[in-house]
Amino acid sequence: MMMTSEWAFILDEVDELNAMIDASQLAKNLREARDAVYKDEQLVAQIRAFQYMKEQYEDVQRFGKYHPDYSKVMKEIRQQKRALDLHDLVANLRLAENDFQALLDEIGLLIGMSVSPSVKVETDSLLTSSCGTGCGTGGGCACSA
Repeated sequence: MMMTSEWAFILDEVDELNAMIDASQLAKNLREARDAVYKDEQLVAQIRAFQYMKEQYEDVQRFGKYHPDYSKVMKEIRQQKRALDLHDLVANLRLAENDFQALLDEIGLLIGMSVSPSVKVETDSLLTSSCGTGCGTGGGCACSA
């Protein structure tokens, strides 16, 4: 493919869009939430312990309930996951991630629809993927497109 002035213009527009996304409040919130999580040394230790337990969980999953540590590992990983899920900083990070993903999904849909209404756009949102704006079938799936 040859580089034309049209492609150069598109690349400039992409750079501008990237800069706008990076400067957005949602991106700032995501960075702040991530920094807050990884500045808390006790939480970082908890995350590392959970990652180690995930490795043990994967090993146990190879053998299923026949693994000698099956019950212990399954109970421990559920407890650690729950403890992480209930931690305020982790919950804030997840919310910030979801908000940022929604922004990216919306941008992807807008770009896809500007190309063609029948373009299929992958989104993380269940609402946009089945309501006709994200399915890309033009109503072929019996949605309300």
